Amino acid sequence: MTVPEQSTPDRSNSPVVRLAVPNKGRIAVPIMELMEKSGLHLLDSGERRLISRTPDPHIEVLFARPIDIPEYVANGAADLGITGRDMVRERGSDVEELLDLQMGSARLVLAVSEDSRYSSPEDLAGARVATEFPAITREYFRTLGVRVTIVPVGGACEATPYLGISDAIVDLVSSGTTLRQNHLVPIAEVLASTTVLIANKAARAEKREKIDEIVLAFESVLRAGGQCYLMMNVHRSCLEEVKSVLPGLSGPTVMEVASKEDLVAVHAVVSEERVYRLISQLKRAGARDILVMSIQRMIR
Repeated sequence: MTVPEQSTPDRSNSPVVRLAVPNKGRIAVPIMELMEKSGLHLLDSGERRLISRTPDPHIEVLFARPIDIPEYVANGAADLGITGRDMVRERGSDVEELLDLQMGSARLVLAVSEDSRYSSPEDLAGARVATEFPAITREYFRTLGVRVTIVPVGGACEATPYLGISDAIVDLVSSGTTLRQNHLVPIAEVLASTTVLIANKAARAEKREKIDEIVLAFESVLRAGGQCYLMMNVHRSCLEEVKSVLPGLSGPTVMEVASKEDLVAVHAVVSEERVYRLISQLKRAGARDILVMSIQRMIR
């Protein structure tokens, strides 16, 4: 693995934070969407570059393979990184996990052919196990006290039992469709994985202010997910009935309205899944001029 050299841009006295993100893969697009909503869109997105600028002159983005990101962060080539928890465990990198980004959930499972004689991990003593995650797999069976032969593969892990290369596989699955298509069944879960934000431990201390700023930006987007903002006018005589049907994070906010009709403005944050039915309930309770707005970020 070739580690990119650290750049030394001339950008005032504030330290530059380098964030490593996947250059491809299933979580690359959701990560880019998260960054856009957080205000960290790429200024060099039209170019194929290893490192891209952002609107913040003190934050730059490094594109790398997901499996390499934990090591880039551990050795200081990047201060922060976004990758799967499975990648961090596979590398065994000494990094600090700052935030679960609540995307890319998957399971690393032990699977065998549908007609296999193996039904538990213990049954696999002396068997061959193919995987793209040899370190995690080796540690898993070591913990169980079961000796197996690890067969490292670079892809198409699901085909190895059919080809006679292995007796079982350890592979990452989300829906399980690929396993079923290849007539494989899981017999144990090795690791639950999700996408995480990790940090270099030294950088976490030296660049805490800017790193905390990035964490807050990501947290605010995640917190706003699935929420919307309701605004409405309510006659004061109907206020209590409206409040009784209106959920909210901390209850609705009620404000005076300059009106001859004795109206108040009611604002609340509610989950998007409740809005459809809630609108009708609010209308019946006396609310009017109802506006529903999406929320980009929510900071507590």
